[in-house]
Amino acid sequence: MNCKPQSRRIAVIGAGIAGLAAAHRLLELNPSCLITLFEASDRLGGVISTINRRGFQVERSSDNFITTVPWGVNLCKRLGLAEQLIQTNPAYRRTFVVRAGRLHRLPEGFLMMAPTRLWPLAVTPLLSPLGKLRAALEYFIPPRKDPSDESMASFVRRRLGREVFQRLVEPLVSAVYAADMEKLSLLATLPRFREMELKHGSLIRAMRRQKKMNPHAGSESGARYSMFVTLRDGLKSLVDALAARLPVDAIRLNTKVEQLRRIENKWRVWTSSPHPNPLPKGEGTVNDLPKGEGTSDNLIKGQGTSDFEAVIIAASSSLSASLLAETDASLSAELAAISHQGTAIVSLGYNDRQVGHPLDGMGAVVPAIEQSPILAISFSSRKYAHRAPEGNTLLRVFVGGARHPELAEMPDEQLLPLVRRHTEKLLHIQGDPVFFDVAHWPRTMPQYHVGHKDLIKRIEARTASLPHLQLAGNAYHGVGIPDCIHGGELAAERILTAI
Repeated sequence: MNCKPQSRRIAVIGAGIAGLAAAHRLLELNPSCLITLFEASDRLGGVISTINRRGFQVERSSDNFITTVPWGVNLCKRLGLAEQLIQTNPAYRRTFVVRAGRLHRLPEGFLMMAPTRLWPLAVTPLLSPLGKLRAALEYFIPPRKDPSDESMASFVRRRLGREVFQRLVEPLVSAVYAADMEKLSLLATLPRFREMELKHGSLIRAMRRQKKMNPHAGSESGARYSMFVTLRDGLKSLVDALAARLPVDAIRLNTKVEQLRRIENKWRVWTSSPHPNPLPKGEGTVNDLPKGEGTSDNLIKGQGTSDFEAVIIAASSSLSASLLAETDASLSAELAAISHQGTAIVSLGYNDRQVGHPLDGMGAVVPAIEQSPILAISFSSRKYAHRAPEGNTLLRVFVGGARHPELAEMPDEQLLPLVRRHTEKLLHIQGDPVFFDVAHWPRTMPQYHVGHKDLIKRIEARTASLPHLQLAGNAYHGVGIPDCIHGGELAAERILTAI
């Protein structure tokens, strides 16, 4: 891995978590590389954004990450953030599901789409007697022989029946992927359940065997909350720590990459900078970056063209498709085939006395058949107590996705009263919130449709034929923070090996 300062220049396009991780890894492995990080917006971090107002700490997008894969935790440790890592509150590791406008506890031990315990499933009011009987029959249904991919809806209905799908699995999975379950790929999202079916012949049988091996498992429901962590000072701490490791003059905010072409063994990048003036102070702007190596003026250069030995595109697949259209039309078409949905997140703060529901869990999910605009409600200050001042509660309400894509971009003056009306009715809340925030994230969630894994194989094969080019981001191998970190770091390592 030899990067000569005068000849080896590497461009990273996109300063979300994948792009930041890629740029950091390049310099971590070889500090002599000359990195330029291009970002079209006025802030680093992509969808990761933390605000602190009136004593509330609000994550405006992702609010934690899973530890079953090591990449998120390992990066935090390397950045000196290990002491900030905190787990979810063990007293509230349970999920609620809405039925007929009321919250009911998800059966204890039901993990995404399979039960670890049968008795809680047998007594839950969320299912009818026939729905429970059909779920129990899963034990006797033979596994599917066809190895091809199938939709999440098809798999769950085939194994556990229509009612379990509608009332339990659809709301749980929709809360994570904001997707159409009739199109969402099983193999690209939750392949372990297909592996359970093939290895054990039944999900129930697989879970019972796992329970015997680990008798203490099965006390949680919904997501595996004990396996999630966040940063005490907010996930923006991760963005700030990565930015602090980069030379300030390497960062180009407010700089949009317009074109990308392969010319004479180099990658030529065309950029435009729509904001020629220094940026105002504020959360996530250049003025929040560490001082000492440059000024904000350094960060808004980049109009015109620059040549690079290598490029990592860590932007959306749609932007990647646009940038590569002239270089490789087939690759561009494959990238453009990945569709996206968006969400809006409405954060609401209330005095505890206003809330009639005990909120004795991590949150609630809402099935599509409830005909509600809400996908899910996170009881944010139950998950992590420091997120609301004493005597107050912070909720984060998710809307949009494939169910109601129009809500991702609905004006705040329409969206806020709609979300408040449904949330306050569900949780028996009286009076106005003492705090609110609305975050819109249109077209930011890639949809892993059936056949996604094969599509990504084709994309990676085409990308490999283009010298010194790598792709990273949430469109390929996972939408979570650790997956994006891993993708960015892998892209950096492959680039350094190639050049």
